[in-house]
Amino acid sequence: MARNTLMTGIALLAAGALVAASLGAYRVFSYVAAVFILAVVASASIEHDGSALEPYTGLVAGLAVLFLGGLTGIWLLWSPDVASYTYALGVPRPTLVYFALLWLAPAFAAIYYSVTIFDRIGSDAVVDEIISEARDRQQRTKVPLEPRRIERSTSTDGLDRTADVEGTDD
Repeated sequence: MARNTLMTGIALLAAGALVAASLGAYRVFSYVAAVFILAVVASASIEHDGSALEPYTGLVAGLAVLFLGGLTGIWLLWSPDVASYTYALGVPRPTLVYFALLWLAPAFAAIYYSVTIFDRIGSDAVVDEIISEARDRQQRTKVPLEPRRIERSTSTDGLDRTADVEGTDD
């Protein structure tokens, strides 16, 4: 149920982003697109056993804060009718907010996540367990492209009507 609800929400966000873009409501579009990105990242956790967002809770919450803070900063500092901006570190402040909160910080968050938390969900022991479980399930079920074994009764040799159990045709 959670997967279907989340995928429905993602579809509605995609449709909302298209409508906002077609109407020229770019501020609304940017927020809807940010929530869309967060929902797609969060959807990866649905397949994981545990809570709804575990182990991605920190990553999704951090990205939400960065995206919403970055977009709010950009839309408060930037205006199309302004020709002169205040500069910080040699770039306009809206550009600095954009780069820092929407590019640099999420990249560092992803690196931090992969270094510190990935071992918990992607270590060799976890991967070996997943592979062995997949092999066990595959051996218990029929795979669509698996060659079929045809069960035939043993044929008789012909002359003395004894079964040819060795498979030789002598």
